[in-house]
Amino acid sequence: MLFVALCLDKPDHVALRLATRPAHLGFLAENAAMVKLGGAFLDDAGEKPIGSMLIVEATDAAAAQAFLARDPYALAGLFASVEVKPWRRVVGAEL
Repeated sequence: MLFVALCLDKPDHVALRLATRPAHLGFLAENAAMVKLGGAFLDDAGEKPIGSMLIVEATDAAAAQAFLARDPYALAGLFASVEVKPWRRVVGAEL
């Protein structure tokens, strides 16, 4: 099953995001079979990252949440909130 994770950064935590980014990207690469799509939310000016969106495949919501809790961003305390929702692709590229 697919899940969308909407992760919003704590205010004024860009430096923490940038410092943790290499470990985050390594984690995603190590788990590429599970991570179908991902990217950063940007501020209104389109310049600074303010959160993340990931589509992950997991057996259930608890497994998706457990996976996301191991992300270096989560471990570093970057996120103010993480919302996980079941998701079904209707249009667009196959994931």
